[in-house]
Amino acid sequence: MYQNDLLGVAAVYIYVIVLILFTEKIFSKRYPVQSRKFLHIMTGNIAFILPLFQTREIMVFVAAGPFILFTFLMSPYSPIKSMRGKTSEAGHGLGLVYYAITWTVLAYVFFDHREIIAMGILAMSYGDGLASLIGIKYGGRKYTVFKDIKSYIGSLAMLICTFLLLIIALLFYSEPLTVRTVAYLFCMAGVATIVEGITPLGLDNLSVPFITAAMYWFFLVG
Repeated sequence: MYQNDLLGVAAVYIYVIVLILFTEKIFSKRYPVQSRKFLHIMTGNIAFILPLFQTREIMVFVAAGPFILFTFLMSPYSPIKSMRGKTSEAGHGLGLVYYAITWTVLAYVFFDHREIIAMGILAMSYGDGLASLIGIKYGGRKYTVFKDIKSYIGSLAMLICTFLLLIIALLFYSEPLTVRTVAYLFCMAGVATIVEGITPLGLDNLSVPFITAAMYWFFLVG
């Protein structure tokens, strides 16, 4: 394992542990629902730790993969009672498990294109998470798809936030940002918003990042 890989693994684990402790011990006491969304959103900052890794296998099997089991053990379906329900989002008991699965798969497939991994993570965490928070607080007019209630203002927030975050991801990874690229990013954000709106049962934590990553690959890389 290279030194940078060690730094990457340490950074991920320390960041996630501190984030969970802060959320569960401090934030959740006053804002139980918002704390779950806060945790969901802030885990997206892992997208900015990715450059530390030098080895695909370390990122996939040491940094990302173990969180599939860890988040499941802290979900409402955990066989360990003392850990059960600690990181579940309101209405989406396996939300962070899907998040861990997404990061693991994207890391394996797109290790040589970290910007794509970051795009998927940020669209899922910040884009979807902020859309939910804004929709809950300001969403008056709502629509229902597959028994999931969404708001129009939440979907608009998803579009704007995802678009801005895709730009931030490219800038962070020093990728060229042309007019053509920005236009494609806006289209990608639009498709991600539609996918989030029609995906039921919290599965948007899988569908949104995978669709976002695939679109960027086919439009601008592949």
